[in-house]
Amino acid sequence: MPRGARVVPETGYLHVMCRGNNRRKIFFKPQNYRFYHQLAVKYKKLTGIKIIHYCFMPNHVHFMIGVKPASDLATFMKRLNLSFFYYYRRNREYVGHLWQGRFKSKIIEKDDYFLCCGKYIELNPVRAGLCDSPQDYPYSSYAFYALGKPDYLLDMDPFYPGLADTLKGRQKAYCNIIIPEDYPGK
Repeated sequence: MPRGARVVPETGYLHVMCRGNNRRKIFFKPQNYRFYHQLAVKYKKLTGIKIIHYCFMPNHVHFMIGVKPASDLATFMKRLNLSFFYYYRRNREYVGHLWQGRFKSKIIEKDDYFLCCGKYIELNPVRAGLCDSPQDYPYSSYAFYALGKPDYLLDMDPFYPGLADTLKGRQKAYCNIIIPEDYPGK
C-alpha cells in the first residue's frame, strides 16, 4: 500500500525531525555539523522556507520551519539530506542508507506549543547528556536568541521581539524561558 501524502499547511510552522538510520551517528566531527549547517543555509534560500529554531544532534536533527505558499519544505529536506549523504559517503566510505526513512513533521497549531517546541529543540542536547546548559552546545539556535550570536540559517522567532524592549532584555527573557530558575544545572 502506498504511503499517504505528507500534510503540510499552505502557511504556518512545523516541527521537523530526521534521524540517522538505526539511530546511528551522522555527525562525527565539528566540520560535519558545519557542512550540514552550510547546506541548510543554501537550500533554505532556494526553497523559500524560514528556519526559526534548530538543533543538530549526533544522530538526528530538529528544525522549526515556517512555510508559506511559495516555499517547498519537501525539496528543502530532500536536497539537504541527499547532499549531506553524498558528502558523508565520500568522507566515510559508507554504503547504505544514512537517514532512517523520510523526515517527520508535526504542524504547530497553537502559540503555546510554538514556545514549547522551541524550548524542546534547544534543550535536546541537555536532556541527552551532551552538555549541562544549551549555551554549551554549539550546534543549535540557542546562541542566536540567548547570546546574540549571528546565524545565517535563522529567521527571527515571531514571538522574540515581544519578550522585551531591548536586545539585552530579550536575551535575558529568552534564557529564563528556555532555562527556568528551577532547572537542574542552572
